[in-house]
Amino acid sequence: MPRVLIDGQELELAPDERLNGIQAAARLGIEIPHYCWHPGLSVVASCRMCLVETGKLDAETGEIRMLPKLVPACQTPAIDGTVLVTNSDKVAAARAMVEEDLLLRHPVDCPICDKAGECRLQDYYFEYGHERRRADIKPFHSRKRELGPTVRLFVDRCVMCSRCVRFCREVAGTAELMVRDRGAHEEIDVFEGFPLENELAGNVVDLCPVGALADLPFLYRQRVWFMTPRPHVCAGCATGCSIWVDANQDRIHRLRPRENPNVNQYWMCDEGRHGWEYVHDTARRTRPLRRFDDGTLTPTDWESAEAWIIERFRQARRPVLVLSPTWTVEEAYLAMRWFGDLPGETQFVLGPIPQTGDDLHFPKRRGSAPPASPIFTISAEKCPNRLGVARVVESVTGEAPVEWSEAIERSAWQDVDAVWVAGGQPGTSFGEEDAAALESVPVVVVHALFGGVLDGVAGAVLPDVAFAEREGSYVNRNGWLQSFAPAVRPPAGCRSMGQIMWKWLERHGLYHAEAVLGELARDLAGWAAAAPPVDPLGVALEPTGSSVSAEQSEEVVS
Repeated sequence: MPRVLIDGQELELAPDERLNGIQAAARLGIEIPHYCWHPGLSVVASCRMCLVETGKLDAETGEIRMLPKLVPACQTPAIDGTVLVTNSDKVAAARAMVEEDLLLRHPVDCPICDKAGECRLQDYYFEYGHERRRADIKPFHSRKRELGPTVRLFVDRCVMCSRCVRFCREVAGTAELMVRDRGAHEEIDVFEGFPLENELAGNVVDLCPVGALADLPFLYRQRVWFMTPRPHVCAGCATGCSIWVDANQDRIHRLRPRENPNVNQYWMCDEGRHGWEYVHDTARRTRPLRRFDDGTLTPTDWESAEAWIIERFRQARRPVLVLSPTWTVEEAYLAMRWFGDLPGETQFVLGPIPQTGDDLHFPKRRGSAPPASPIFTISAEKCPNRLGVARVVESVTGEAPVEWSEAIERSAWQDVDAVWVAGGQPGTSFGEEDAAALESVPVVVVHALFGGVLDGVAGAVLPDVAFAEREGSYVNRNGWLQSFAPAVRPPAGCRSMGQIMWKWLERHGLYHAEAVLGELARDLAGWAAAAPPVDPLGVALEPTGSSVSAEQSEEVVS
């Protein structure tokens, strides 16, 4: 097996592994500081922060021959016999010199910089820089300009790592950014007439190791040390990006991509990044409503609303459950259990699947077909769990669920006497034709975030929870199951389908999605059979924030 020697520690690699010095050292818990290198981008070795001593070990004699000059670890392959020294005085002096050079021209405006608290320039200065600043601190200023509708550049903060430029060329494929001028005058800028407004533009802010690039919707909204990052899954489309939800006091302030090699790698789209504002919309439903004898929807309490709904559905001869593609697989499973045990002949319908255009694959190629193996895809299917909900229904009933577009025919509802309709999140709302189709149904229950056209035919309306307030698992377009815990608490009075069904099924304690996932994996034989082949890179034995295939869900829970 290939062996690498790093600071006296031996690292054994697999024969087909291709690591550089930074990655190999990280395997041993050794940090090599860097600015310009990123695992998802090409190597340029421009920042020189990762300089190390390197040499070659002679396997026969055991002699080590070191090179006279320091080399960038990001550009040094870790092959059999490679020797790296990252903690010598020579390396320490080089890192301190790089830090000092960067800070000669860097404005010390940390108190107002959004990156303060997670800035590599700050961290590396205290870890690797000189004890004192040898240059005089001059009055600072930071020129700024808008690169696009969501990104602002603070010119003087830039350390010229070129991550943003490489991202736009190599991942987005749009190449709006460039390095303008040369030498001490070089700056990041956009080509004239081509602002930074591609669908992945926000990723350049995540990539920036300092505070040069700022996300305008988040700018000056919150200090990072006040926020708690929680792992979650984006519900904006069927790609199901792994994300961090940064929140403070149950209020979301920022979404960021979370590394997942099987789903979104290191990226997320701007639609998902900025599409969470509705979570805190004051127009959200927070109390159940009942239609009384006067014909108006009147606020009521959960107990009386639930009692009325349970009685009506148990008396129904042909109830219908419209499952939302925004539900988790656990919620769909519990709902199938309760509605399947009703005395009547229950029909299961998969709710509307919102579609927007076609899938967008990246990197984009002008005038040519999309890449055969895209780095990132924005799905045209704007719901997170259509595949997971459909699999649950199919595993329980033995057949695929009827889709809403097929069931919406007016004649199909003539014999129906009770319908539960899940409204989901914005974008999955129902239209006038849907409300007209349900006019003949005596009992209509709507479970949604906001009021809509179905309120006119509803006998009861229940307030739902948003994606960041849910607990459970989604199955994305490629079959990867990802579990998550709530990132924020919902407004008082809102309940998820899982919480409702947990109570109606007379389960003890609070709703626990992890226990339901284990029960689902044991009870539904068809669930594992429908799962795609397992990619070993995606196996993560953490039930919260994990990414596994559906057939591994029972193993993960246990």
